[in-house]
Amino acid sequence: MEFETVIGLEVHVQLSTRSKMFCGCSADYAGASPNTHVCPVCLGLPGVLPTINEEAVRYTVMTALALNCSILEETKFDRKNYFYPDLMKGYQISQYDAPIGKKGRLEIGPAEAKKRVAITRVHLEEDVAKLLHRDGYSLVDVNRSGVPLMEIVSEPDIRSPEEARDYLVKLRSILQYLGVSTANMEEGSFRCDANISIRPVGSSELMGKVEVKNMNSFRAVYRALSYEEERQRKAFISGEKIAQETRGWLEEGITVLQRSKEYAHDYRYFPEPDLPPLALSAEYINGVRKSLPELPEARQKRFITDYGLSPYDSMVLTTDKAMADYFESCIDLDKSKPVPEYAKEVANWLLGEFSHNLASAEINIDNSPVAPDKLCRLISLIDEGKITMAVAKDVLAEMFSSGGDPYDIVQARGLLQISNSAELEEVIKEVLANNPQAVSDYQQGKPQAIKFLVGQVMKRTKGRANPNLAADLLSKKLEVK
Repeated sequence: MEFETVIGLEVHVQLSTRSKMFCGCSADYAGASPNTHVCPVCLGLPGVLPTINEEAVRYTVMTALALNCSILEETKFDRKNYFYPDLMKGYQISQYDAPIGKKGRLEIGPAEAKKRVAITRVHLEEDVAKLLHRDGYSLVDVNRSGVPLMEIVSEPDIRSPEEARDYLVKLRSILQYLGVSTANMEEGSFRCDANISIRPVGSSELMGKVEVKNMNSFRAVYRALSYEEERQRKAFISGEKIAQETRGWLEEGITVLQRSKEYAHDYRYFPEPDLPPLALSAEYINGVRKSLPELPEARQKRFITDYGLSPYDSMVLTTDKAMADYFESCIDLDKSKPVPEYAKEVANWLLGEFSHNLASAEINIDNSPVAPDKLCRLISLIDEGKITMAVAKDVLAEMFSSGGDPYDIVQARGLLQISNSAELEEVIKEVLANNPQAVSDYQQGKPQAIKFLVGQVMKRTKGRANPNLAADLLSKKLEVK
């Protein structure tokens, strides 16, 4: 029997507001001592009254519009009742039947094979406190409690772990372009829960429903969903009933049972009595719509049109806003160069060696020690024939290590390209003398042998020889022989 996988994603996004959702405490709690960003409201003390954070509402409306949602002109907050040690009041102020945004969509995949994933809702709520587990007991840090939290819920339109990963990457990119969140999974500002089921191909009946939690990276989401779809298939084939439950992902590569899955009625939602309904006028909504920045898809199209980049390069560059900003900063720094060629050169460096060095240093581009002007100077050294590509790669690695200027590094290490015939003559004589087989191969009609000999020249000069000049000199010497 063939099965298909059915996945729906619930993404919780911490909004980058200065204060918390319903009080004036600072929302910038990262690195703060436990329980230092708290007040009677976010501690859930009796008799306190919440007030709505206007900026959090605006950020949520921005996101809903960017996801093509309809915005409700009359919305409200509700109490979601459940009891857990990290929930200070014994309930969470959230939204239930009247979210800020409804019925949106997000398209994923390449332009020639777009897939539309429907968005059920975009709503606003408050985050909970954080439990710090110790040996035999747990501590509660309330700093996170009350931080504005936006939830984005998709329809179960996703059919594979690959599509789930693509959806999350695209969604995170939009959030970063909007500037509403850092959307960093590792830091917990972008958290994903996945509902995954299987069903026989052609059937509409799901074989159970499992929610998977504790996934803190795109790779973890992919691995967890891949594991879970296979686990459910094996369970069904063996005759086991797939229960409605919540499972946690372990980095060892498995999901484990946490608890039975709750239904909506278990939360006993009712309107929050301490907050009035929220009216969003058409004028307000249109004002927010007009304020939206350029989003990833529009920027990708502009990169193709304005810079002559390929659809693939444009897509990769614009997925990360910081990378796209860096790219455009480089282009703006040197207006004298022809745009298509220079843009392609910058793109190749950013998507190749530059990204490799970022990954090796385990940093993102925002923290790169190599500013755009330094990368531009490195590229200029190549274009002017002062260093070879091989040398440039080594110089870039040192720039990442020291933060130094490329020209200073080249000068200090004596790496300027050898473009003088006289300087190369002795090296070429030695290479020809030490490689008689390659010389013989070339003279017997195997022209590819000269590539080997050029490689030997480059090796002897530690990458400093001008490869074209070396090839010309070698050809002349071999013809003489």
